[in-house]
Amino acid sequence: MIALFKKDFNAFFTSPIGYLVVGLFLLFNSLLLWFFKGDWNIFNTGFADMQAFFDSTPWLLLFLVPAITMRSFSDEYSNGTIEILKTRPLSNWQIVLGKFFATFTLILISLVPTLIYAFSISILAQPAHIDWGPIIGSYVGLSLLGAVFISIGLFTSILSKNQIVAFLVGLLLIFMLFYGIEQIVLWYPSLPNFMQNISLYTHLKSISKGVIDSRDLLYFLSVCLFFLFLTKWKLDK
Repeated sequence: MIALFKKDFNAFFTSPIGYLVVGLFLLFNSLLLWFFKGDWNIFNTGFADMQAFFDSTPWLLLFLVPAITMRSFSDEYSNGTIEILKTRPLSNWQIVLGKFFATFTLILISLVPTLIYAFSISILAQPAHIDWGPIIGSYVGLSLLGAVFISIGLFTSILSKNQIVAFLVGLLLIFMLFYGIEQIVLWYPSLPNFMQNISLYTHLKSISKGVIDSRDLLYFLSVCLFFLFLTKWKLDK
């Protein structure tokens, strides 16, 4: 699995994909937070916090993650390399997890430089102090959200040899789980309570308060494992 992880991870940076993902992620966040006028501009909010960043980043990941994962299995099938991959001494779980962790590492690399935003706001807020609890909780939430997005993207990638189809289906599934269910519950409040509890947005808001609840962690882990299991099941077939 380690060899597959290294191969997939190195593939991001031996082509423009890795640099584009990290570069575009940081560029759009910087423009939204510091330059573009609007609700997400830190200077316009009047508060020394990173709520604007944590509000905008999930939407960037919603588009970026399916764009990264759409080629994970689609390329293997369209190029005929999936047969070569499956002849190696790797179980199907190792193949799926190798690709998952390679993409997850890329997302973490994209998030790490944004810590400079937190330290910059901390300096700007002097002599006041910013609350680090919600910031740490929100970073944990973003990491878990990225893991779920990746698991969904891998699943949709294995459904079709066409990368565009994989991207669009992944985008639709992620959007429905992240935001669609939340809006359906708002429109139809008579729906059972469990509907809101399966919304990614609900659990992200909860963990972003700075209190890392085991129920939220279990939810993110369960959804991630569910889609990874579906990916492995499809690979078996």
